[in-house]
Parts: sequence; structure tokens; C-alpha cells
Amino acid sequence: MGKIVSWDELLRLRERWREEGKTVVWTNGCFDLLHLGHVKGLQTAKSFGDVLIVGVNSDSSVRQLKGHPRPVFPQQYRAEMLAALESVDYVTIFDDLTPERLLAELQPDIHCKGADYRQGKPMPEAEVVRAYGGKVVFIPLYETYSTTEILNRISKLLSMERG
Repeated sequence: MGKIVSWDELLRLRERWREEGKTVVWTNGCFDLLHLGHVKGLQTAKSFGDVLIVGVNSDSSVRQLKGHPRPVFPQQYRAEMLAALESVDYVTIFDDLTPERLLAELQPDIHCKGADYRQGKPMPEAEVVRAYGGKVVFIPLYETYSTTEILNRISKLLSMERG
């Protein structure tokens, strides 16, 4: 079995980790264009527990969240890039726009979110995590490394080359 797993397999693994007393950490996102901010954030998330699971939004959910022409890369590509990182233990792809249902089923001990959610950005899943006794942890953002900012820089460079 590789690092990219189905939802059913992940739920089976979660039962084993619970029996072993391991701390399970979950984070999720589009990870549309893997960059240093993602890598640092995932390393930080891993530091909170024994097992780091990354939920990757499917292509259809990325389109709904970010609009056309996103995602830049297809879901399998994004999942494989994340799975290649040392800090990531498992990756699963999901279609939901927000992770409430997933968190309610998996019940990770810790749910990591970017620090931008601390400043009032809506986080509907927080109540789900607290309801089952989990903890929400905010991890630092590396603003100059956001996917949107990188895509804007690339667009500017291409515009300068053309004209």
C-alpha cells in the first residue's frame, strides 16, 4: 500500500492508530501548485502528531472553489506530489467543498488550518472537531508563497515577455 489511499482504507487505518494510541493530524486543501509555503505548513502540521493525513480537494471541488481554469494540475498529480514529501504520511482525495463530513467520520485528534482562519475567515468544520473532542491548531502562513500570488507573478512575467 502506498501513501495515497481511499477513504475506506483511511478509516480502517484510523482504527488501528486509535488502538495504538497514535495522535492523528489532518489538514486539507487544493494544493494546486505545490510551493514552499505548503511544504513548511505540512512540516509544522506533522510536528503535532504521529500521523499526518492530507486531504486533497478533487478537480471538481477545486473548480467550484477557485473557478476556471483551476486546478493547474489534476488531482492525481497533486496527490503524488504531496505523497512524495517526508512529512506527509497519507493522502486522500475528496469531492466535498469543506471537510466537515470527513472530519466527523475520521475524527483526527488535531485539525490544522492556516492562520488566516484565526482572523475570522469562516471555518465551518471547527464545531465538528470540537464536538468529538478534537483540537483545531492554526499554522503560520507564508504569504509570499501563496498559489494565487505565484500564478499572478507568472502571468505578469508572461505579459512582460509578450509586450
